[in-house]
Amino acid sequence: MSLRIAVSKGDGIGPEVIPEAQKILEHFLPDADFYEVELGFAKWERTGSACSLEDIRELKGGDAILFGAVTTPPDPNYRSVLLQIRHELDLYANLRPIRTLSSSSQESPVDIMIVRENTEGLYSGIEEIGEERSTTLRVITKAGSRRIAEKACSLVLERNPDHPLVIGYKGNVLKSDLLFRDTCQEVAESHGIQTKAVFIDALCLDVLQHPKNYDVIVTTNMFGDILSDVCGYLTGGLGMLPSANIGDTHAFFEPVHGSAPDIAGKGTANPVAAIRSAGMMLEYFGMKYEACLVESSIFDLISRGVSTPDLGGHESTSSFGSRLFAAVCKKEERKI
Repeated sequence: MSLRIAVSKGDGIGPEVIPEAQKILEHFLPDADFYEVELGFAKWERTGSACSLEDIRELKGGDAILFGAVTTPPDPNYRSVLLQIRHELDLYANLRPIRTLSSSSQESPVDIMIVRENTEGLYSGIEEIGEERSTTLRVITKAGSRRIAEKACSLVLERNPDHPLVIGYKGNVLKSDLLFRDTCQEVAESHGIQTKAVFIDALCLDVLQHPKNYDVIVTTNMFGDILSDVCGYLTGGLGMLPSANIGDTHAFFEPVHGSAPDIAGKGTANPVAAIRSAGMMLEYFGMKYEACLVESSIFDLISRGVSTPDLGGHESTSSFGSRLFAAVCKKEERKI
């Protein structure tokens, strides 16, 4: 039975970067059925719904989802598409790899995996909006903390069992974070994994100053969102950062960057984050070799100065995508 992959290009630069990622997937998954699901702000403006129940059913019908970026306006009547999808599909583990380019000047490039709890915390979606007082409920549960800790520990064992699992939290101020920290420590201890708990504000600074001291970091929802954006500094910007949203039965892959309406339609958006997200999907399907081909081809091109303007290059979104596709095919033929 062939795979079914839902594709949502979204808003802004989404329709520009997602086709470049889809080309890679179509190459390695020629028998897959790719079907489009329209989501986002443009749809909301036209229909009054950014993501309907029928859209959710369509997404659930696929083996994986490739997602662009959506504009989320500061409108109390607009429900976040991403929060809705993460909750409806129970995509509790957000994996955000931070990898720098290989080069002669870096003997050991940065390679960090941020594991972000994806369904609780300040993104619980439980809010009351008023004229004089508005509240958002920050939810931390034992069950939610345990399952994200299990995911983080599995990655520690896969990547580097001798390295401690770093827990990002703010328990000195947010006492709910003590439950998260303690649960992560309990799970790690059951796997024989050492832990290091670090206040998130100090962690954001130290990971920039000493990135090679870190391997797997687990943290709560908003902290993970902020920390991964901070780490974009290490890679050249948000245009380089992919992510995977993983649940027990569904998987959703998206670039970390937003819809970037200021550059939409100019053909200058960096498609690397979207393409690397497609690479993470290939790895999810057990195609690790193919995912490595994609990753190494991206690094080879950028190391030679072939890039979009955000990285100092002169390639358009489509021309970079075409050159990358050619590089991947060439490497595949040579079995490098």
